[in-house]
Amino acid sequence: MPNRSFCMGILLPLSMILCFSSSLEADPTTNQVRAAMDRATDFMMNTVALRGGFVWKYALDLKERYGELKARDSMIWVQGGTVSVGLMLVDAYKATGDRKYLEYAGRSADALIWGQLPCGGWHYFIDFDPPGVQPYYDSFFSRCWGWQEYLHYYGNATFDDDVTAHATQFLLRLYNTTLDPKYRRPLLKALDFILEAQYPCGAWPQRFPKTKEFPHHGLPDYTSCYTFNDEVISSNIELLLEAARTLGDDTYDRAARRGMDFYIISQLPRPQAGWAQQYGFDMKPAWGRTFEINTVSAWQTVENIHDLFRFYKATGDRRYLEPIPKALDWLDSASKANKLDEPYTHTCFYELGTNKAIYARRKTPNPQDIRFEVSYDSEGVYPYALRYSFDIEAMRKECERLARLSPDQVRGEYEKSLQGEPMPVGAEQAERLIGLLDERGGWVVENIVLNTDDFENNPPYVFQGYNTKVYVKRMYKLINYLRSMNQ
Repeated sequence: MPNRSFCMGILLPLSMILCFSSSLEADPTTNQVRAAMDRATDFMMNTVALRGGFVWKYALDLKERYGELKARDSMIWVQGGTVSVGLMLVDAYKATGDRKYLEYAGRSADALIWGQLPCGGWHYFIDFDPPGVQPYYDSFFSRCWGWQEYLHYYGNATFDDDVTAHATQFLLRLYNTTLDPKYRRPLLKALDFILEAQYPCGAWPQRFPKTKEFPHHGLPDYTSCYTFNDEVISSNIELLLEAARTLGDDTYDRAARRGMDFYIISQLPRPQAGWAQQYGFDMKPAWGRTFEINTVSAWQTVENIHDLFRFYKATGDRRYLEPIPKALDWLDSASKANKLDEPYTHTCFYELGTNKAIYARRKTPNPQDIRFEVSYDSEGVYPYALRYSFDIEAMRKECERLARLSPDQVRGEYEKSLQGEPMPVGAEQAERLIGLLDERGGWVVENIVLNTDDFENNPPYVFQGYNTKVYVKRMYKLINYLRSMNQ
């Protein structure tokens, strides 16, 4: 019988050689990548999803489910969950030609259509057990500190956080891909709703239709304001431009341009020629949530500048460049007048008239008391939009560059941008993503959920599980890898 220790001595270096040689194998093949995409998607759609819809975060046993807040077992989230998956599945079909992705996208669309409100828009979430929604608001949502948009169940639709715009965009892309008439009716219903909700001035409210009352401790109704905050206006404009291009209806283009023009008429006068997050019907800055101050906002101003760059590229109309130099002058003055620690250049809010940085501070330690007061001192204030680093010079150079181009040239840039510039994904990264799939076909990550009793003074809840955003992001990386292989 051979000496056992001698055999082991031979086998060990052979195994090391085999491991080393396997690391030098060829890059992941199309079949390997597609197999991983299939595993991940089968798991998410057949094990994790609820009737084709998703929340944001799941515990490993799938019993704990979270959207923006903890979800009931019967809930799915629209923005950040179901729509994100649906849009990705359409792109996965286009990249692979595999109709399974289109069928899965149809499941997500069916969930959205089920939850489409009679008005044509969507709420933050869809609950397949409608009678349980109001009791859940009463017992949980309305008691969550810092989520003022969940204090009351309005029963209407929201444009906040791209909810209705992105749901409509998903239906638009799915319809344009399949030409299935079952998607056309809810799509047109949603587009009609967006047109109906637009104010004559071109702006949109945060929520629509307007409710009879705003039952928030006597606070003003910010949901009906002309709202830039959280991409309310910009996401509707982008959607309408896409609808005009793909459906061939100029009605949507005209509505989009009215929305663009609101940027021009709502710019505040010099020397603070920026924008507020939202405006009242008197065209003056208005309060949003009680920590969103009724004044000029550096954050919103920068977002609007970038929107105006896109509008100029989309239209070739130089009117959309004209507000930008004045806005940049104000941003520059605000930075110089309110020195912040490096590398930060700005905070969010600046007082009208004085140009002083201002902040929102809780008035009481009681988590159920949502009152705030304005403070010039940033120490210990509410942690909302406190610090930003904005490159004013880069924005100024971009404005000057665009001004030198002809309308045809900038429209060419816009057309190119519509094709997208997928981030390159290397073989090593693709191989790593494939290897990270667990035995079920899911990507396990660390999830973090804020404490809803009082997140300022309590640590977050951290747990291992599955994350819809991570699934979508990693699927796009594998999609981009496939595209790079086919170039």
